[in-house]
Amino acid sequence: MSRRATGPADNKRVGLRSALVKPVRWIWSVRGLMLLCGALLVLAFPDVNFEYLAWFGLVPGLVLIVRSPTAREGGVRAWWLGAGYLIAALYWMAPEIGPGVLLVGAVFGVLWVPFGVAAQKLLRPPLSWPRALAALVVVPSCWLLTEWLRSWQGFGGPWAVFGVTQWQHPAILALASVGGVWLVTFALVLANVAIVLALESLPRVGAGILPGASWRSGLAALGVAAGLASVGAGPLAFALTPPSPSVRQVTIALVQPGVISNASLAAHASQTLTADLSRNGTLAGVRPDLIVWGESSIGVDLTLPKNAATLRQFEALSAADGADLLVNQDTTVPGKGHEKWSVLVSPTGIEGIYVKTRLVPFGEYIPFRQQLGWLTRISKAASSNMVAGPGAHLLYATDRQGRPLPLGVLICFESAFPDMARVDTDKGAQLIVYQSATPTFQGTWGPDQHASLGAVRAAETGRPVVQAALTGDTVAYDARGRLLAWMDQDDHGVVTVRLGLPAASARTIYDRLGDYVPWVAVGIAVVAALVMFANSRGLPGRRAGAGGGHEAQYVGQSVPR
Repeated sequence: MSRRATGPADNKRVGLRSALVKPVRWIWSVRGLMLLCGALLVLAFPDVNFEYLAWFGLVPGLVLIVRSPTAREGGVRAWWLGAGYLIAALYWMAPEIGPGVLLVGAVFGVLWVPFGVAAQKLLRPPLSWPRALAALVVVPSCWLLTEWLRSWQGFGGPWAVFGVTQWQHPAILALASVGGVWLVTFALVLANVAIVLALESLPRVGAGILPGASWRSGLAALGVAAGLASVGAGPLAFALTPPSPSVRQVTIALVQPGVISNASLAAHASQTLTADLSRNGTLAGVRPDLIVWGESSIGVDLTLPKNAATLRQFEALSAADGADLLVNQDTTVPGKGHEKWSVLVSPTGIEGIYVKTRLVPFGEYIPFRQQLGWLTRISKAASSNMVAGPGAHLLYATDRQGRPLPLGVLICFESAFPDMARVDTDKGAQLIVYQSATPTFQGTWGPDQHASLGAVRAAETGRPVVQAALTGDTVAYDARGRLLAWMDQDDHGVVTVRLGLPAASARTIYDRLGDYVPWVAVGIAVVAALVMFANSRGLPGRRAGAGGGHEAQYVGQSVPR
């Protein structure tokens, strides 16, 4: 039988088919699926807000990890899961840092390796009671350890912490008042682990998704009980931790100029909107105790003599409106460098200044610039590092009754850090104020994710939180994290909110105890690692059987368990 000779055209078609098939095969490979599983979790955050997904969205990834043939492969799969999670959560930074988003995901995804190793070791079938009980504590602790490590400022700071997905539910956020956002994260991951535990113990279902699984009614009941406990912990905390009583009421005006293409108009937009408060315009009758402008609302240094005329304008505006102004200047300070200041202006002058301390990675500085400085050549990453301030301290405004109003003022990205709002609360702040500007990321999920952080900070500290943004989102939350006002990215104007403030001495459990939850998680992870190491090495007291590096072999009928 003759065979047709293969020509150049056939080879070309085969090569093209092979080039198209390889990416498809990779996408449907286990590691490609892990990347997808991690990315899908981000749908629980704003702007999509499928927050219920956080309670079970980890299950597919956990199942694939548990199916890993070895603990090492489980860690690698978790690495891909973490990479997908971070890349999707930070996609909106692509215009700023370009391919740096992929680099961040690939590098920091490695922090999920302990999570994968723990899940594979403890949840692999056949399950035992000791491993099942350990999994309910160790696996969520390892996830929490990952989030806490990547929240360090040297690594860029916290973003997309899993517990923030519940920002719209004050009953769940009550856990934050007990243990910070970390306790919310722990509850969410515990729910996912409990589902895997229950599925693995069900007849047919467990064996279908995890070979070797078998019917264990007791373990199934344990999984169901753990899942119910994780879901019910928030409402229970909400019932048992009532908010501190309000001792005073204040009205806050938040100014959002919106996107203004004309540079001259943009420079005075906040001032123009604020002036409406003292005229017979749309805001006639509003009598705020404090007026807050967004980040970078002015481009001059109010402390310099050459800008005295501008300062006098603001003083006059404050006097006309009967309220202090909290403005924000983005300038290069002589002898210091580029800084961002929150400046409190009263009718008599400048009352206080706060300098931004935690800077935006890649936007205001480049972490490890010596190694990553090349990003400036292919993206809009910061060409030079901004100068960070000395740390948190309070600013004291004066309300309409002449009483001092202690403010914890923070700027933009600093809303991502739980410790900063907690420090201000410990210093006696009755209100947490954020000033923000995110025009670079207009139209993405970034500003919405940023605005949602205020709800968590409010629940953690037991303080109302407001955020004024240049272009959105401007938001306000009460002391339990309930949303009071939201001005979207497409809006502009002034929104006023009436807030009840707790006593300056009021403290939540999280205020008093701090980050004890992640520290406990670190301890649990370390103990688990030591036990796993001891088991793998056959240390005395950990394993019975033949010694000297030999294994005992049993011939004949196996001993039933």
